[in-house]
Amino acid sequence: MTTATPLYGTPTAMTITLASLATAASLDVGRESTALDQKDTLDAIDVLVGGKVTTGTSPTAARQIEIWCYASYDDTEFSGTATGSDAGLTPIEKTLMRLLTIIPTGNTSDRTYKWGPFSIAQAFGGVIPVQFGIFVTHNTGVNLNSTGSNHEVVYTTVKFESA
Repeated sequence: MTTATPLYGTPTAMTITLASLATAASLDVGRESTALDQKDTLDAIDVLVGGKVTTGTSPTAARQIEIWCYASYDDTEFSGTATGSDAGLTPIEKTLMRLLTIIPTGNTSDRTYKWGPFSIAQAFGGVIPVQFGIFVTHNTGVNLNSTGSNHEVVYTTVKFESA
């Protein structure tokens, strides 16, 4: 009899520059991460993503930070007009991506919000896309905190180990 147990990889930072990300009143502009390659690199049954985002000075109360996941259907093109690179993004339609979470925010300066982990496979109906990445937008009324280490997006692969 073979027993399959989860084997978790080492948490690894995704490439995304969130320091000083500008506020977007209508939540239609933000930042995308560099895409991860499931087919040729990760080879996992699931990938868990999570991280932290820190607001800037004097944010407006009762606003939010949104975390989305974009993906490729053909290893070249990405949903929401993402490019697969760490870059600013104004998606043509962010609802073509998968919403991972909405983080309600307050008016406390430099507050860190930790989120996740979220299953990429679950977000896409049980199967990890060929390539995928993260998109972050917010409407806190001020730029996010300017210190790079106050923000992170981390992924952990999940594979099966048989015994």
